[in-house]
Amino acid sequence: MKLRSIIVDDSSMQRMAVAKLVNNHPNLTMVAEYSNAIEAKNGIKNHEIDLIFLDVEMPIITGFDLLESLENSPQVILITGKPDYALKAFDYDVTDYLHKPITMARFDASVKRAVANYEQMHRVNEDEEHIFVKSNLKKRKVILNDIKWIEALGDYIKLVTDEANIVILSTMKSFEKQLPEDKFLRIHKSYIINLEKVEKFNSKNVEVSGRSIPLSRNKKTELAEALSNV
Repeated sequence: MKLRSIIVDDSSMQRMAVAKLVNNHPNLTMVAEYSNAIEAKNGIKNHEIDLIFLDVEMPIITGFDLLESLENSPQVILITGKPDYALKAFDYDVTDYLHKPITMARFDASVKRAVANYEQMHRVNEDEEHIFVKSNLKKRKVILNDIKWIEALGDYIKLVTDEANIVILSTMKSFEKQLPEDKFLRIHKSYIINLEKVEKFNSKNVEVSGRSIPLSRNKKTELAEALSNV
């Protein structure tokens, strides 16, 4: 298994050093290198990335700034010359933290941790289908069947589950792509519902776990068809 990786560092010498480690590692494959956070953010949108090797001390937009701007961040291994950043790094739920100069042994240990995380996150359990979301800078496992509905909140969305409400930075359109189409349906610009939680509906509203949710006029037929297949 190879994790699709990118390097984000304003230093060409440092990028070259990390690229050599990445290219020589059996569990990594290089996708791209970026010299600043703006290029990296655009690259992450256009490529499927599993792991970011990210320099903290970059001009204008730092590594931490980049992390805060990402809706769904891949795993991140932070790289810095200042050990003072270590505590702050783990506030961002990074996989690991490498201090320059990077040794081979320390690099291998970080990659091993990233591979273990990847395997755990992608392990399929048919009885407990789930996704991982980022809330309050922490990754959380959410059981799909626990979700009652998803509600738009400006730049955020709220996952209403059996146990808690989870607010994450995402668009409805982006999050909808992570959900199985046979179990979830967007019935309104601001609502996605779990079809298995629907109790009843009419031309204007859908009742989900005792809550009345608005139904867009053009979604009534699609909802009826979807429920007939649940």
